[in-house]
Amino acid sequence: MPDRIEILLVDDSPEDVELTIRELRRHKLANHIQVAEDGAEALDFLFCRGSHQCRSFDHPPKLVLLDLKLPKVDGLEVLRAMRADERTKAIPVVILTSSKEQKDVVEGYHLGVNAYAQKPVDFDQFSKTIREIGMFWMVINQAPPAETFLASKAQGA
Repeated sequence: MPDRIEILLVDDSPEDVELTIRELRRHKLANHIQVAEDGAEALDFLFCRGSHQCRSFDHPPKLVLLDLKLPKVDGLEVLRAMRADERTKAIPVVILTSSKEQKDVVEGYHLGVNAYAQKPVDFDQFSKTIREIGMFWMVINQAPPAETFLASKAQGA
């Protein structure tokens, strides 16, 4: 079994991906991070299909960091699909985006996002934001028990 993924990072910016991973690892907040460069790849990973068909729903990520402006399938569509499926409904999702549009914030919360953070432009602020998000969601937050996902999987089967 491959290492259990702690975070699914969905972002098409190589610079933001590199900085996010570096900050999470520097503060020992996540070792196993899967990157999806577009919404379609994120959905394939989450729903164990395509190049990720060997994955199992038994090991969902502990957190999804989701950009909104993505190629192929946008972040709100990814969130909509996650919240519509019992197998992925309980996975915490943090929208991490450069979007300042109020409609994106409202839509994200209507679809069930757990948190919405705007990516700071400043390098130090970006680093601090990632560190604080990682600290809360990976250390402080009480994640749903694995049985939540297994029960949902059985119902969806």
